[in-house]
Amino acid sequence: MRATLIYGAGDVRVEDVPDPVLREPTDAVVRVLCSCICGSDLWPYKSMPVAESMPVAERGQRIGHEFLGVVEDVGSDVSGLHAGDVVVAPFVWADNTCDFCAEGLQTSCRHGGQWGAPGVDGGQGEAVRVPQAQGTLVKLPVGEDSALLPSLLTLSDVFPTGHHCALRAGVGPRTTVTVIGDGAVGLCAVLAAKRLGAERILLMGRHKDRTDLGRSFGATDVVAERGDEGVEKVRELTAGDGTHAVLECVGTRQAIEMSMGVVRNGGAVSRVGAPQYPEVPMDFAVFMRNVTLTGGVAPARAYIEELLPDVLDGTVEPGRVFDRTIDLGEVPDGYRAMNDREALKVLIRS
Repeated sequence: MRATLIYGAGDVRVEDVPDPVLREPTDAVVRVLCSCICGSDLWPYKSMPVAESMPVAERGQRIGHEFLGVVEDVGSDVSGLHAGDVVVAPFVWADNTCDFCAEGLQTSCRHGGQWGAPGVDGGQGEAVRVPQAQGTLVKLPVGEDSALLPSLLTLSDVFPTGHHCALRAGVGPRTTVTVIGDGAVGLCAVLAAKRLGAERILLMGRHKDRTDLGRSFGATDVVAERGDEGVEKVRELTAGDGTHAVLECVGTRQAIEMSMGVVRNGGAVSRVGAPQYPEVPMDFAVFMRNVTLTGGVAPARAYIEELLPDVLDGTVEPGRVFDRTIDLGEVPDGYRAMNDREALKVLIRS
């Protein structure tokens, strides 16, 4: 079968790899219908070092953590899943039964792990061996040709991540929200905040096609300015106070600094952008404002059943974040397009 491997910065290839097979009785094999490229995939694409001392054949690393597909085979310990079922996989695999999973923290599962880790398949390929399949996979009541597949695919990562960000910040009716970042996660955070009843949603972004989509998702205001100018603009729009919740969906130092600048006293900053900085700017002045810092990696598996009905009935359409669809063989160009800001989020048809 074919799958995507990353060899180093800017070097993504689609190559032949061994077909997945059941290794453990808790495994399943899933034929991938569609997967996608995540903004977090761009971090290694920009900077992954090449291990020059290793043979070329051993350097490639499987990549991709968002996929939806059809069950082909299941291990003897897997119940509730059968060949032919359409399923979505969250961006980490987990048994969904350990104490952390029971607390809704499947990202800390005692028996789970990440896609693309050594010995584990990546999602950007034609098929995937799924460890802990019974706890990981969620069966979807649709056929493999459903028009809802793009929106259902977002349940693997970006939509639950936006939801997690909003939930951790305490977004609800009568709250005001600033979303920092107009990428797919930021736009899903807008959608999530609207779904949770936010009174006003300010989207900080400067790509008009993206912010227009953000408005259709529920943003009431768009702030194109960055840095101190952006903070000043948000303060101006909120009578000097800032907003109750700030959803930081970028992960850069500038984004977290703006977050602290636009949050209302007593408010919360929730960060889900993978942090590319070692320290958080929470000095004595921020301490005196009673600002809460929260967020973290989203346990997508904990939210899929909650979000699924609204996707199925069309109440929300998070699949609109996909603005380019490619075949598996075009994945290298898909990475380039996202890295060059030619595409918001790329969907891959396997």
